[in-house]
Amino acid sequence: MRLWHQNLIDKLPRQQLLGQHRECCALRGKGWGKKHATVNYVFKYDPSRLVAYHLKVMSEMKERDYNPDQKWLDKSYRGKTVGYDNNFCTISPLEHFSEDIIYPEHDDQYLKECITNLKEKGVVCKYMDN
Repeated sequence: MRLWHQNLIDKLPRQQLLGQHRECCALRGKGWGKKHATVNYVFKYDPSRLVAYHLKVMSEMKERDYNPDQKWLDKSYRGKTVGYDNNFCTISPLEHFSEDIIYPEHDDQYLKECITNLKEKGVVCKYMDN
């Protein structure tokens, strides 16, 4: 489980982009609050940050002509198993789009870690040398 640095979303190959969508769906659903070393930081914040990140992922998916389920655009949707939960996301996710970085942990160091991780997996990422 990993949320790639948000500046990589539009540069990720198909497999990693679709993987991000699945990760976001899992975290928004029954995975919310379940500890995992690489994503524990998301649980420190209101879920609106995760929804904002997920909206970025789905926006890129649409740019590439993929069709994510429109239900995920609703901030209260938590997947087929959980359904809708109006108490899940208490802040508008769109507020986080005005911020440079949705998660403070997604800093320059994290960007470098993500690029290194992708390279180690043999994933070619369309990104400037960093």
